Amino acid sequence: MKWFFTFASAVVLLDQFTKKLAVLFLRDRGTVTIIPDWLKLTYAENNGIAFGVEFASQAIMILLVGSISLMIALYVLKSGNRKTLFLLPFSLIFGGGIGNLIDRLTVGRVIDFIHFDLYQGTIMGSWVSLWPIFNVADSAITIGACMLILLHNRIFPESDPTAENNVR
Repeated sequence: MKWFFTFASAVVLLDQFTKKLAVLFLRDRGTVTIIPDWLKLTYAENNGIAFGVEFASQAIMILLVGSISLMIALYVLKSGNRKTLFLLPFSLIFGGGIGNLIDRLTVGRVIDFIHFDLYQGTIMGSWVSLWPIFNVADSAITIGACMLILLHNRIFPESDPTAENNVR
């Protein structure tokens, strides 16, 4: 469990540090272009979840994120699996959830600032921005979830199915 909490703590610390920098340098300034027409740092506050979708009050969001984070920690603890390939994706998701939970508890919403400007314009008469503004915690959650999907068979190796089912 030491590595689980070490990885998760690193995510939380990096997330909170970069959000403090965003508040300090971006809140009043708006947008800073890093790579023209592609990458910007844009201060935003988000009440919702992924892609800014709002579906519940902040109290419900805090309860939901807290519960999911607790379930992840309990699952990892009860699993007994201490392999890095198992711990890393769960610690990224857990750390990202805690990082955003800290924002919800202290600021009342999540601070976002990384902005890939892949496309902004009109599609079928409506103005759209095709990539949301996000933060380090969101990135950690996404990377952890992608790891669970892409490396599923390595993270959760199944025992010999013929042995369990007596199939030959």
